[in-house]
Amino acid sequence: MTELFVPDRAGNSQRVASVEERTRVLLPAAGPISEVVEGLLSRPATEVDSTAAEAVTSFCAEVEDPLGDDDLQLALYLCFELHYRSFPGVDPAWEWNPGLLAIRAALERRFFAALETELGPGEPINPSQVGEALFRIEAADEGVSLSRYLETTAGIEEFREFVVHRSLYQLKESDPHSWAIPRLNGPAKTALLEVQADEYGGGRPERMHSVIFAKTMRALGLDDRENAYLDRIPGTTLATVNLMSATGLRRERRGAIVGHLAMFEMTSTQPNRRYGNALRRLGFDQEATDFYDEHVEADAVHENIAAYDLAGALARQEPEVAADILFGARALLYLEDRFGRAALADWKAGRSSLRRPL
Repeated sequence: MTELFVPDRAGNSQRVASVEERTRVLLPAAGPISEVVEGLLSRPATEVDSTAAEAVTSFCAEVEDPLGDDDLQLALYLCFELHYRSFPGVDPAWEWNPGLLAIRAALERRFFAALETELGPGEPINPSQVGEALFRIEAADEGVSLSRYLETTAGIEEFREFVVHRSLYQLKESDPHSWAIPRLNGPAKTALLEVQADEYGGGRPERMHSVIFAKTMRALGLDDRENAYLDRIPGTTLATVNLMSATGLRRERRGAIVGHLAMFEMTSTQPNRRYGNALRRLGFDQEATDFYDEHVEADAVHENIAAYDLAGALARQEPEVAADILFGARALLYLEDRFGRAALADWKAGRSSLRRPL
């Protein structure tokens, strides 16, 4: 391989990475499960030996906390990410490789089983009153207020870590929920498209929420490339993103992804106001706060649309998915609370909330 050197701004000679190096697959692993997935994705897609799925299933059975385990959640995230924009250098054929899908299915089973055990059975639901039930669930939520801590107490390094945690979702904001679009009809579909149109900038690419979030990252001196911090992000955070992918990619869980989106919009306005206030307290200007200020206005409008016109309409159209709508909402609140408690515990103990500090 021929090495190339060019002068930098100071006139010093600087090595330039080769094409081969820039396209080399470099994916993280956090244990034996993610090592299996990373090992597969690092080479051309081929037939996967059935023993790989058996090994993953065996490893999964040994995981004590599937909803927060770094290894299991990272492996699941790697599998799901192939259905979005994937990773540089990964063979596109892996997306629908039957052997890899078998591995993903084993991970999903463990994930959903643990989540359903933790949440338990929900309240009896009248499909015609799903919107009201969502607001009752929101009102009864006693999750930790991470946004309050960030607004009043956090230092700049803690806020930068928070943004890194959120980057896995918000650099592809709304994409997981868009999987539901072709699976809905009538008023529910119209309501979903109304919400998603705003999330994608209302026809203005520069106002897409993912683009505005990238601007916030740059203002904080962070790398705004997708998955740039994947090797640092713990399982409690990965689980919040994997929930969206797991329910969004499955037609049978269309109720759950709709319930997730509804609760996401219903609980977004106040936290985003606090995040913007936190950045202003830390001395940042509108370039950094734009993302959070935008959500204060947009999500206040979306709240009733998502609860009544989207979730409520879907339950009336398809009563059989009403319970799953509430499951998606409850699952969001539960996993967000776990994420928030873990981050706060680390910060209050004087340590990084990431697997490796920035």
